[in-house]
Amino acid sequence: MPRYEYRCRTCGDTFELSRPMAESSAPASCPSGHEDTVKLLSAVAVGGSAGSAPAPSAGGGGGGGCCGGGCCG
Repeated sequence: MPRYEYRCRTCGDTFELSRPMAESSAPASCPSGHEDTVKLLSAVAVGGSAGSAPAPSAGGGGGGGCCGGGCCG
């Protein structure tokens, strides 16, 4: 079951809840009982492993550099 992170606007506490995806947008009360909470955006990596993709090469070499289109000198 996915875990979602919330922040209470009243007391400032950050907390997590495990709930089904269908309930991800449902209101959540903080552990102190306050109702004014907001769901935080979490960056989650999906699939693969950190070492599976080659690292981008620095400098020229025909790889397109920082912009991918060869427009950077």
